Amino acid sequence: MLKDMLTPQTVAVVGASSKPGKVGHEILKNLIDGGFEGRIIPVNPKADEILGLPCTGNLTQVEGEVNLAVIAVPTAAVQPAVAEALKAGVKSIILITAGFKETGAEGAALEEEIVRMCSRVGVRIMGPNCLGLINTQHKLNASFASLMPDEGNISVISQSGALCTAILDWAAGRHLGLAKLISIGNKADLDEADFLTTLANDDSTKVIVGYLENITNGHEFIKRAESVASKKPVVIMKVGTSKAGEKAASSHTGSLAGADIAYGAAFKRAGVIRAEGFEEMFDIATAFAMQPLPKGDRVAVITNAGGPGIMAADAIENSGLEVATLGEEMSIELAKHLPAAASVGNPIDVLGDADPERYAMAVEAAQDDENVDAIIVILTPQAMTKAAETARAIASKARGDKPVLAVFMGGLDVIPGRDELVTAGLPDYSSPARAVSALKAMYNYAAWLERPARIVTRYPANKRRVERIITRHLRRDRLQIGEVAAKDIMRAYDFNVPNGSLATSANHAVEIAEEVGYPIAMKISSVDVLHKSDSGGVKLNLSSPTQVRDAFDLMMLRIPQRVPGARIDGAYIERMATRGREVIIGMSRDPQFGPMLMFGLGGIFVEVMKDVTFYLAPITADEAMQMLKSTRSYALLEGVRGEAGVDMDAIANGLQRISQLATDFPMIEELDINPFIVGAPGVDPVVADARITISKKEGKRG
Repeated sequence: MLKDMLTPQTVAVVGASSKPGKVGHEILKNLIDGGFEGRIIPVNPKADEILGLPCTGNLTQVEGEVNLAVIAVPTAAVQPAVAEALKAGVKSIILITAGFKETGAEGAALEEEIVRMCSRVGVRIMGPNCLGLINTQHKLNASFASLMPDEGNISVISQSGALCTAILDWAAGRHLGLAKLISIGNKADLDEADFLTTLANDDSTKVIVGYLENITNGHEFIKRAESVASKKPVVIMKVGTSKAGEKAASSHTGSLAGADIAYGAAFKRAGVIRAEGFEEMFDIATAFAMQPLPKGDRVAVITNAGGPGIMAADAIENSGLEVATLGEEMSIELAKHLPAAASVGNPIDVLGDADPERYAMAVEAAQDDENVDAIIVILTPQAMTKAAETARAIASKARGDKPVLAVFMGGLDVIPGRDELVTAGLPDYSSPARAVSALKAMYNYAAWLERPARIVTRYPANKRRVERIITRHLRRDRLQIGEVAAKDIMRAYDFNVPNGSLATSANHAVEIAEEVGYPIAMKISSVDVLHKSDSGGVKLNLSSPTQVRDAFDLMMLRIPQRVPGARIDGAYIERMATRGREVIIGMSRDPQFGPMLMFGLGGIFVEVMKDVTFYLAPITADEAMQMLKSTRSYALLEGVRGEAGVDMDAIANGLQRISQLATDFPMIEELDINPFIVGAPGVDPVVADARITISKKEGKRG
């Protein structure tokens, strides 16, 4: 795929210039200086020769096939240049020029027209508003970057051309090679999903790194990224979500679910490793590029200083990895070769005067220990430290069956050692925390590769009943489905809902209470009263006709005062639910990725601590259980200090039913079951309250 663009035999530079500093000049010069072995054709009607190459005034005059045209002309001249390229039979185009949809509606219209021109004849476009393309294996530098990287096995996709140049400079400073660097710019045609698919089948690419500001097609991205991640790691830094995440929402789920949450859930589903910053992105990428995946989470730390060893141990434990308990044979081997003052526990302190041989022995012992899955080696510069020699000694013992990550802490004194590590193919980090973060990403990815097959359970449901309720609300232009109808929808998906009915008078409320049985709960029924308790719209444990009448009359008096203009249907009367742990489950539909399920504990945990987790629908039983385990308050569900735990499977089952409901009905925008009261194993959880928001326009499915 995209062979003509990535490995062309003939490249034309439209807008080639003889003036240094002009984009057309720098691209042409980079093609020549990079050693491109194919044919290079400068296109400029005002020149006969540029940089020693014969120039043509029009692409249609060129004999033979042109695989790639790199267009770097002023914005107004781009459309004619593209038309000329298409007439000449060019197979692919890179549009360097800026001034399109990033400038407004007029630029966007011009960009769309150019894409239509190319799509009619099957020509793919990269850009516009991009830096260009580099393929080191093909000796192709079709960009205006100032550096050509060495060959490597990391490929980069970036929306930002400026970040591409920073990446090139960083890679040069670390003596790190790259396979491909792809600046996708405005993504008028080719986007991140297209290049992910291409790089998945590229033998020279071991790791894919991406910098993205937005994703063009969320559903397509997840599908392709999951397929790619099954073959090789994908590390992405996603930015620009803070403002997009701010929105008005009528439910807890909606208010907590922002754009950044959606991207995180999408990456989790697809197996994409998310980097929080530039340094972390390449910390993780270099570890994947240079080392094997760990087979477990047990980490050995080797250090010549106690403090950094403790820092590493803290970082390991805080990340969820395990500080390995060393095997007896390893402890004996260490004690045999290390000074008496050394520590043979973990972290292993080889002391400040450690020579290269002492490090090599410790690394070899850790390699041999079946209780160790990964090794972090720390060096701080002491007066007697030989950084370069130690780096070579460590590398000589790295066999390639366990990841070995180096932490050479310091500055000037450890530079020779860092250079040796890069040459030997060992990733090096400036602090223990950065090494642990990279190792944790490797462990998570290895676990994702071993995930069980995704089997989504389908539950029996009365979809006709739900369709009638939603249709009735849409006809009345009522987009908020209140508790009464929302609970009917829950019943249609086989949730356990207490017996209850809507009362329109005090006497009617008593009749319903007598029918369902005391004690009862009374809740105002109004689409305009979103937070019932705050408005005095909830009364609990009413146990007599008098209490019911008084509560109803008082509620009908107070609510109009506290929520002026509220439309009141009556009060919902239902039997009090049995006691249990209150949790919240819900769904918010992201415009890009579709329905996101939410789970958290009720009360302060969701109101103040916001201890919730999100996952994209549809979900499997295993994924539902992972949602529960990923909250900080999970231990409370298991039971603490003698308190009994709750039925975890029942919560997971409820999440799967909500997942099915959300995928069955794309017009549902938001949904809350809050609280969802869960009891001991074997006790059916209860839907104590529910709220649904719908849309006239169907949203994205899962």
